[in-house]
Amino acid sequence: MGSVPHIVEDFKGILQVYSDGSTRRSATLPFNIQADDDASVVWKDCCFHNDNNLHLRLYKPAVASSPTAKLPILYYLHGGGFCVGSRTWPNCHKCCLRLSSGLSALVVAPDYRLAPEDRLPAAMEDAMTSLKWLQAQALSGNGDAWLSDQRVDLSRVFVVGDSSGGNIAHHLAVQLGAGSPGLDPVQVRGYVLMAPFFGGTVRTRSEEGPSEALLNLELLDSFWRLSLPVGGTADHPFANPFGPASPSLESLELDPVLMVVGGNELLKDRAKDYAKKLKDMGKKIEYVEFEGKEHGFFTNDPYSEVGDSVLQVIQGFISQISDKF
Repeated sequence: MGSVPHIVEDFKGILQVYSDGSTRRSATLPFNIQADDDASVVWKDCCFHNDNNLHLRLYKPAVASSPTAKLPILYYLHGGGFCVGSRTWPNCHKCCLRLSSGLSALVVAPDYRLAPEDRLPAAMEDAMTSLKWLQAQALSGNGDAWLSDQRVDLSRVFVVGDSSGGNIAHHLAVQLGAGSPGLDPVQVRGYVLMAPFFGGTVRTRSEEGPSEALLNLELLDSFWRLSLPVGGTADHPFANPFGPASPSLESLELDPVLMVVGGNELLKDRAKDYAKKLKDMGKKIEYVEFEGKEHGFFTNDPYSEVGDSVLQVIQGFISQISDKF
């Protein structure tokens, strides 16, 4: 008889991986975050991939801020190390409510397949599929009513990725290229990367610093073990945009990028290095650091004072790009 399977990876009880490769996921979350739903935003769920049973959540202001102004579209890609997270989690839901109300935007928050059941590039493929769904809605004569509304601007889409979602946003930017011609008539205009989950086999100074309240090196390493293709290291192209096997970004034309990071984040140095290298290549990228803040500072508390500041930065980024069209 074989041995009884035992737990080899445990993420706060939300995800447990056993020695035989099986997994157990809990519906109970180890944190208490209440969604501040004041009815200023309405939302609904839609299925965008039947075979994989993947859904997304749409948000829009309940009352138009202007009878003539069109709503930009924000695609929000949640974090969770590619292993946990969902549009239904209260922190994600609360964040999207805030983005929609604070930026007067239609927010699209897709789920994606999670590791280790579905390792990368599954999450990246699903994010692209969700954008293709938006394109299909735009081309259809009977698409979703919220998206066919003349007050929604399909030519002003901005992808906002948090942590692992920021990593996915990077790969979308590279795959789609400037202007996202493959999504016509949908047009992605820019990307907001919030402390993207990038990796590398050589530790950075910030990674070697103090652990955060919700994040530590052991957890980061665990996420890479569970999410990368079997045998892959943190220098894999899915993890490290500048790894030895990663494609060069030098000749690529990319849409503008806004990088938002907390000053006390373990991932800060990788975000800063990413911004510097892209800037040195002549790409349009802005780096904004919020002193003393840790991972998830906006997603987990978007109605705070610093949350208001983050919204102002994102609004400025959107307005600057929109003014050019």
